[in-house]
Amino acid sequence: MWRRVASLSSSISSSFLAQTASRLNTWESLTTGIAQQAKGVIAPKEKTPFITFVLGGPGSGKGTQCIKIVETFGFAHLSAGDLLRREIASKSADGAMILNTIKEGKIVPSQVTVKLIQKEMELSDNHKFLIDGFPRTEENRVSFERIIGVEPNVVLFFDCPEEEMVKRVLNRNEGRVDDNLETIKKRLTVFQALSLPVINYYSERGKLYTIKAIGTEDEIFEQVRPIFAAFETVG
Repeated sequence: MWRRVASLSSSISSSFLAQTASRLNTWESLTTGIAQQAKGVIAPKEKTPFITFVLGGPGSGKGTQCIKIVETFGFAHLSAGDLLRREIASKSADGAMILNTIKEGKIVPSQVTVKLIQKEMELSDNHKFLIDGFPRTEENRVSFERIIGVEPNVVLFFDCPEEEMVKRVLNRNEGRVDDNLETIKKRLTVFQALSLPVINYYSERGKLYTIKAIGTEDEIFEQVRPIFAAFETVG
């Protein structure tokens, strides 16, 4: 955290000020890290994490746009859906529960998903994270902020008509267990019922950016690019 120094005596040299600031920053990082570790929160790395949540219904195109954001702005891409599917494939203790939950079109317990995201963040050397498909509910949001200890800097919402989302999902043929008409309808119902409060919350916090997800990939990305370009300029 940067602190402004009010009025210091002119007799204090700039070299001394630089050394003092360095010591203060080092001490602040150490003490903050210790406090966060005691709470089970991710310890800070060299830079404060920059977190972006990417929301949108199945087939809204958010995954494709995440790839373009990663390529252009250097984020680490964490897909909640991919992490859950990987957990299913690993035959872990939670895998069967996750599979059954997804097949029913329901949302996996928040703590399970957050812990998977947390593990990936801890293993990454990057400080910029693009978290795709999360949080889907208010419980997700609260669990993330409680366990990870931070709020997102940016929340993208890809707004797309339902009929377009259904068409895209059925045409992508990626072999996902949840890419069938029955499950898609359930997922859309759940998304509309549970994700709207999350979207409204971040809108009130001034962190939500709504993207009209109709058009070519490049046309949609032209709505996304200025958002991150502005943060890069500020940073």
